[in-house]
Amino acid sequence: MNNHRRTVLASALAASIAIATPLTAFAQKKIVVGFSQIGAESEWRTANTNSMKSAAAAAGIELKFSDAQQKQENQIKALRSFIAQKVDVIALTPVVESGWDTVLKEIKDAKIPLILMDRSVDSKDTSLYATHIGFDFVKQGEMAGQWLVERAKTMKGDINVVELQGTVGSAPAIDRKKGFEDAIKGNANIKIIRSQTGDFTRAKGKEVMEAFLKAEGKKINVLYAHNDDMAIGAIQAIEEAGLKPAKDILVISVDGVKGAFEAMIAGKLNVSVECSPLLGPLVMATAKDIVAGKTVARRIIGKDGVYPMETAAKEFPSRQY
Repeated sequence: MNNHRRTVLASALAASIAIATPLTAFAQKKIVVGFSQIGAESEWRTANTNSMKSAAAAAGIELKFSDAQQKQENQIKALRSFIAQKVDVIALTPVVESGWDTVLKEIKDAKIPLILMDRSVDSKDTSLYATHIGFDFVKQGEMAGQWLVERAKTMKGDINVVELQGTVGSAPAIDRKKGFEDAIKGNANIKIIRSQTGDFTRAKGKEVMEAFLKAEGKKINVLYAHNDDMAIGAIQAIEEAGLKPAKDILVISVDGVKGAFEAMIAGKLNVSVECSPLLGPLVMATAKDIVAGKTVARRIIGKDGVYPMETAAKEFPSRQY
């Protein structure tokens, strides 16, 4: 091969490498999503985190995960860390509704799209986030209340309800309370006689239910818990007080986790309103669409439904969480 031909081939090879390298690098660049999770306070939350991690792996997305351990200040630190790392998208499940405007403006200024997942924020500036993938918590509270209204038709006298609220200031606690109250307000015989936070945990649910029982005793006809974990803790307190859960005290809860189905099958929980934690695939698909420049819906609603005790055994084998 003469020197001229070698020179031509070398030039052609160099040109092809120059063209191919950026394209190859672009094709191999992973989307990076920073995810600030509330913590691991419940069976629901653990399933939600696992869904996000497995969906990210399946979608070829790098997930930077931060567990806030129930503290808003930890979430704000994580969000600022994601900004510094220049992630492509941020997903946030806010522990409470208020106090986010400053850091969300920082995210917007950094031109990083934000996905709110599960819970919402109360900011008036809706341009601070691209979409909210979550639930209609008010509707869930209404479904719980409507079940009781129907059941009340077979009950006599006053129906006294004690309520285990979720984390103070959180969207599901505020909205599930409102929805339940809206559903029962036309029934003068149904009254909430005690209401206190159980922080969405089994331990706190048990502790608060013990206090309710000491204060009200056999006056309690119904327990309404904002999540299954608190209900399961409260069931232990009811049994330890010598009463039968789901019989002496009706038990209504929200989430539809396996633990609730097991309690229903055992005859200890009357009904659970579903709120599916398996949002990971939807979040990752939305993140990909946002990075690709596609328009996404401002509000995306997850799956819910009502599962009474009578259907639990049939439904249980198909439960994924």
